[in-house]
Amino acid sequence: MPPCFRAAAGWVGLSCLVLAGCASSRDVDTRLPAAYEAPAEATTQDAVDLAAWWTAFGDPQLTALIDHALAASPDARTAVAKLREARATRAGALTAFLPQGNIRGSASKTENDVVGGTEISIPGLSTSGAQENLSANFDVSWEVDLFGRLWATRRAANAEMAAARLDYEAARASLAANVADSYFTARGLAIQLDDARATERIQAELYRIARIRAERGLGSTADADRVAGELAQAQSQVAGLEADLQAQRRDLLILVGRAIEPTANLPVDAQVGVIPQAPATLPGDLLARRPDVRRAEAMLGSALGRLDYAKLAFFPTVDFTPGIGIQKSERPGFSSTIQSWTLGGAVTVPVLDIPRLLSEMKAQDARAEQAAIAYEKAVQTAFGEAENTLVRLAADRRRVATLQDGEARARRAYEAAQRGYVAGFNDLQTTLNNEQSWRAVRTQKTAAEVQALRRAVQSYKALGGGWPLQSAPTNKEAR
Repeated sequence: MPPCFRAAAGWVGLSCLVLAGCASSRDVDTRLPAAYEAPAEATTQDAVDLAAWWTAFGDPQLTALIDHALAASPDARTAVAKLREARATRAGALTAFLPQGNIRGSASKTENDVVGGTEISIPGLSTSGAQENLSANFDVSWEVDLFGRLWATRRAANAEMAAARLDYEAARASLAANVADSYFTARGLAIQLDDARATERIQAELYRIARIRAERGLGSTADADRVAGELAQAQSQVAGLEADLQAQRRDLLILVGRAIEPTANLPVDAQVGVIPQAPATLPGDLLARRPDVRRAEAMLGSALGRLDYAKLAFFPTVDFTPGIGIQKSERPGFSSTIQSWTLGGAVTVPVLDIPRLLSEMKAQDARAEQAAIAYEKAVQTAFGEAENTLVRLAADRRRVATLQDGEARARRAYEAAQRGYVAGFNDLQTTLNNEQSWRAVRTQKTAAEVQALRRAVQSYKALGGGWPLQSAPTNKEAR
């Protein structure tokens, strides 16, 4: 065996021993409980499509807003642009292993005049006259991948592309959830505004009655003044809620990409609607459904691919360097054209770079460990968010049911007291106390209903809804 081959074989063996000593494994703990610790509820909505969970609310306006946002909102367009950037970056990372080279050409013309001394006029050696030189070269360099650097680079690039696709889906899922949350917030404000206007009408009627009773000597002017104060408070609350609803509708139009439209184009019904239940699901489904979990897994694959590449840096680099060229030269009495070709190669063996390469490999190994820990944390966070939202949604539903019954009873009590006050059987204090109790329970009920709607949105998002699972990168694409 020639000495150069023996030296190369010895270097490869030494590199293998170094890498074996530096190798490390990545054990990721993604264990999850068999079930959520959330109250089990009977549901008929197990067939809800998590990819389009907003259809479970049975609200055509909400569905239209989300569909428009996913197609035209600034956030959705930004997500598309970032995905295109990731695709271009992946393609660029792999081109480094393709043949590299450019065609270079040059041309020059030189005019020489002898201004002193003796002029040489021998053909081909004249010291005066015009000289022209033309040249063109095409030199190529191609790294011959003998040790798998291309595979390691492709693994990292594919994993990063998969992470970018999951970022894209996560951005769209978050956008859908934000639109739904903003929409239900607007509906809650519309309900509060209707309640405030009703309170204003009632207070205006009570003030009219109290004023008439005072004028006829059946009541005191103090009662009329007290009701007038309550009326002013109701009027100020109406003005504040009108402004809040106007601002919320504008924010929602901006979110869905309809910023230039008037808010009149976005009617908001003052009703809660159906509060859906989350579909039955298992904690293990989060590993497939949550985009952030899938992204953390992809980034771990990228870190491991980069670690493999850092280890392969200890091996020799073999470059194939062919080239062709042509040169043409003309001068007085002489002309030549030369064609050339080159077939060569180069081998680079790291020697003094070993300390630097060891440091870089250890740093990348630490990054891979961080990616593994981030993956574990993403799994644990996803489970905690999903279970917590399910528990709170169940509590919100029970709270709404309790407050609905209490509001109905308080409303009946107030209506009876109001009739008694008009007929002269009750005093104003009794009527106002009954109204205050009813309004307080009604406000709590409305707030609980809106919170339950928003909690349902949070639950669907926490369970990994809002994006089509079939569009997720496969394991093969991520490697």
